Amino acid sequence: MASRGCKYPADAFCYVCGYFIKTRANKYSLKTGFKMCEAYNAYFGMPVGDQDKSWAPHFACENCKRTLEGWYRGEKRAMKFAVPRVWREPTDHSSNCFFCMVDPSKRRTGKKASQIMYPDIPSSMAPVPHSSDRPVPTPPEKEQVSSCESPDSMSVEDNEGEGFNLLADNKNPYYPNQKDMNDLIRDLGLTKSDAELLTSRLMQWNLLDPSVKVTCQRKRHELFSNFFISEDGLCFCHDVTGLFEEIGIDFEPKEWRLFIDSSCKSLKAVLLHNGNKYPSLPLAHSVSLKENYDNVKKVLNALKYEQYGWEVIGDFKIVTFLMGLQGGYTKFPCFLCLWDSRNDSAHYSKREWPQRIEFTVGRNNVKWEPLVDPEKVLMPPLHIKLGLIKQFVKALDKNSSAFKYLQDLFPKLSEAKVTAGIFVGPQIKKIFESEEFPKKLTRVEKAAWMSFMSVVQGFLGNHKAANYVELVESLVENYGKMGCRMSLKLHILDAHLDKFKENMGAYSEEQGERFHQNIMEFERRFFLKQ
Repeated sequence: MASRGCKYPADAFCYVCGYFIKTRANKYSLKTGFKMCEAYNAYFGMPVGDQDKSWAPHFACENCKRTLEGWYRGEKRAMKFAVPRVWREPTDHSSNCFFCMVDPSKRRTGKKASQIMYPDIPSSMAPVPHSSDRPVPTPPEKEQVSSCESPDSMSVEDNEGEGFNLLADNKNPYYPNQKDMNDLIRDLGLTKSDAELLTSRLMQWNLLDPSVKVTCQRKRHELFSNFFISEDGLCFCHDVTGLFEEIGIDFEPKEWRLFIDSSCKSLKAVLLHNGNKYPSLPLAHSVSLKENYDNVKKVLNALKYEQYGWEVIGDFKIVTFLMGLQGGYTKFPCFLCLWDSRNDSAHYSKREWPQRIEFTVGRNNVKWEPLVDPEKVLMPPLHIKLGLIKQFVKALDKNSSAFKYLQDLFPKLSEAKVTAGIFVGPQIKKIFESEEFPKKLTRVEKAAWMSFMSVVQGFLGNHKAANYVELVESLVENYGKMGCRMSLKLHILDAHLDKFKENMGAYSEEQGERFHQNIMEFERRFFLKQ
């Protein structure tokens, strides 16, 4: 479940009863014990599952094995329970992890010795004993038992929980068609040359459908390659209108926004549809250019931005380059007003700041000529949300139960990321769904957290609440009481609420951030191998 790991390994416990298996005791693998799995299925009416998961035990103790297999052979044996221990993936190490809560070291010998306590929790539900409603089942007839000795006879239903798909009744060979080969090549992450070699070999051995073409992968780029050229380390679309015509979409520049951002591997420019009716459309990509003013200017010139005049969205670092502002911790980082980021005493008491009416190089942290009109810059709701939770977590007491709960809730995150409050969208959603986290906050912290949730759900998404102004004002007030630092993203909410679109979800940069994940595999397959 986590990089931090559990206190005891899952395979130290029996999959059937959940009891701790002593170090020197015999234990039996469920992956190779086919007869044991058949007996388990016959007795409990369910297959052995989750054997491909690291959080589930993969062994059975000697007592469970002998009892189940003896009952399966027709002997007068029976388990003490009608329903075995049921395993689920743990959610945290403190309150919902069987392997951290059970302490085998407390076991002692003797009549009065304390026994190991095995909890009944959502991730490991305790066995249910036999009763009048759950009697001991009748073992199968000996003919059925003898016919199931070999693992080849296991049915699809018996192995459904293990992820097997044994087509015992259909032993005819299957010859993949072109669609099957395309899916296989994509799943394996093959380059064009590797895909052509694999298809050629399978075709040579008569293992493919005759309709499959070896050269199909070789020409997969030709449909749209004529609209892209590569110059000075940048691959970009030189004919956006023609590209839209080839795709079959009516092109209206006002209906699209340009998303510019970079990951640790590349710089990208992507068109996003306002309303997200169409998927993202990549226009420029580079694995050699860094995120700076000159390269952002190069991207805009290559895409003929002045001709189309799209609205532009990105994080505030990109906005800094678009507006020609100096990067880093500057005095006037806001592109809309002259907000003094270093005047901490006035941050929560002063809302009205002088508007930035000119961009003169050398004044008010303006370093270059602006690249786009400030009215064309869209507010990034996703990055504002990430910045708000960052300030909230940084203001938490690092020794409090709330902060420790976040560490347990995201065990795969490093301690440095949790301390800095660096979370992504799905992680924030998981915290929202937690009922325990608000209970661990103080009164002031809880008020700030509830205000943050209200702003995210009632303003920064697809739905804008009627009282969104009051929600934002309450957020700023509660953040100030909690001692959160006034960051640029919080200032934008506080002083420039009128600059936000009516439907933030329709103009969000979240779809562009998702494009980072979609193109990551392409970068690994093509660019990083060169």
